[in-house]
Amino acid sequence: MTTSQRPVLSDGILRLRPPRPQDAAARLKLGNTPEIHHMFGADPENVPKITKTHAEKWLYAQEVEPLAWVIEHKRRMIGALRLHSLDHHDRRASLAIGILDPKLLGKGLGTRAVRLLLTHAFGALALHRVSVRVLAYNARAIAAYRKAGFVEEGRERQAARVGDSWHDDVIMGVLAPDFAKGAAA
Repeated sequence: MTTSQRPVLSDGILRLRPPRPQDAAARLKLGNTPEIHHMFGADPENVPKITKTHAEKWLYAQEVEPLAWVIEHKRRMIGALRLHSLDHHDRRASLAIGILDPKLLGKGLGTRAVRLLLTHAFGALALHRVSVRVLAYNARAIAAYRKAGFVEEGRERQAARVGDSWHDDVIMGVLAPDFAKGAAA
């Protein structure tokens, strides 16, 4: 799937769209917020300042990932999400998302974006399962995933090293029939 083949997904509040060249400048403007990058597993004491080169590499990573979308809110790029590790035989994939604007955290936009993507994953892509791995201290993300229909399936103890400390990863998943029931409710 090329950038031009990715459908635009929208719920009237958010748009998930293919990346475009001007997203590098938008990514640069958003910067690297230590709090946000800590939720991704970075040591908040060592988050580098974003550069134009980093922003261009970020854009390239979105462009080459066939199931990656940019998250747009009020006509402004606020982050990205993607399905990865796609297994066609088992009809499953993993999810990754990042809301990069600290002013928009905790407003339900991550949940909306995940629901939009799951609707596409279980509809047009005919997946059966989507999973996510999240640091146990990222309570906001865990709550968003639960609201989108994910359930906790397990925990990998001390699976992630952040700075000098070890942290658990929470493994969550959602199945197509469960998502369909939740969407109908």
